[in-house]
Amino acid sequence: MRVSLDFFERSPAERYARGELSPEGYYLDGFDVERLRAHILSIGGPPELVVVVDGIFLQRPELADLWDAAVWVEADLDVAVERALERDLPRLDSIDAELERYRLRYLPAQRRYIEEQRPHERAEYVLRNTGLDEPELVRPLRPR
Repeated sequence: MRVSLDFFERSPAERYARGELSPEGYYLDGFDVERLRAHILSIGGPPELVVVVDGIFLQRPELADLWDAAVWVEADLDVAVERALERDLPRLDSIDAELERYRLRYLPAQRRYIEEQRPHERAEYVLRNTGLDEPELVRPLRPR
């Protein structure tokens, strides 16, 4: 079963309460992690059921006890921005405005998360995915 953090995005009023370009607003207010947590804990099913959760900031302390294993998929941030722009191009009014949004909001929030939570060090798997055609498993499962 797949669960995506994208389905737990907060309302615009909550997401942008600190300002539309606030990195703190994106990191702290962008997603309803309490609702995500409750949803994951409510999933029943057979013991062999595997639940894969994808999204940004998932190794936050308030979610850490949910994961049996964590995979950190890393890519150079400039490459990640290029991919996001390509993905979102049909809905963009201005590429320059979106680049500014990444520069001021999204990338600083991602850097903060990486510095504070060190997900690349805590994850059981690290997959380097800067080159989509050549993903590289950097660190396999390590004992807990």
